[in-house]
Amino acid sequence: MRGIVFPVVLIVIGAGWLMNSLDFFPSVSWIIIIGLMSAGVALLAIEGVNKSTIVLGPMLIAGAITTFLRQQYQLPLSIQWPILLILCGILMLLARSRWIAAAPPKPWDQQPLPPRQPE
Repeated sequence: MRGIVFPVVLIVIGAGWLMNSLDFFPSVSWIIIIGLMSAGVALLAIEGVNKSTIVLGPMLIAGAITTFLRQQYQLPLSIQWPILLILCGILMLLARSRWIAAAPPKPWDQQPLPPRQPE
């Protein structure tokens, strides 16, 4: 399973590039949109849903969606930014909920182990 990831990524990137070259997709900045979307999904998949990721992951995904809407359907920035601010506030309130797990400690937050005594 481990050796299959890189070839599949190459196939997906090549297929996307080919479809873009053939004008299969609307003319938008796919690199930015896919990058934001992938970062949000990867964050939630790798870290899981916790008080830290419940805000950042969906905000990255929402940023990708609203950027697509802005580029494809001329969603004005005067609409995009308030939508993102409202969503950010809702997610921050949700993160304070007791139903959302606490974020695991980061390596730099953990206490170092005491040095071992020679025997």
